[in-house]
Amino acid sequence: QVQLVESGGGLVQPGGSLRLSCAASGSILGITAVGWHRQAPGKQRELVAIITSDPRTKYADSVKGRFTISRDNRKSTVYLQMNSLKPEDTAVYYCNAATTYGGFWGQGTQVTVSS
Repeated sequence: QVQLVESGGGLVQPGGSLRLSCAASGSILGITAVGWHRQAPGKQRELVAIITSDPRTKYADSVKGRFTISRDNRKSTVYLQMNSLKPEDTAVYYCNAATTYGGFWGQGTQVTVSS
């Protein structure tokens, strides 16, 4: 089992920045990739960014050049640095860990971009 705890969400003005954190605990040695997903009201959950164990990264077209995913292995934490935020980035952001024995989700953190 893997436990994930997201933090760092909040209210920010358009053009602002936030850094989300996803702290992992439990059987973390089995993690092969960690992704950030988001779900806006009335919309399907979508993948925003993912980092693998290699590590390689991949981003949704809508956030390329604005968001950066990174990790700190010593802290067992994955970060999502979000710059130049737009109102359409408003959503609940979820962390997901893919392992050799299944996937695990965090509880989510709300990001609201509004003036």
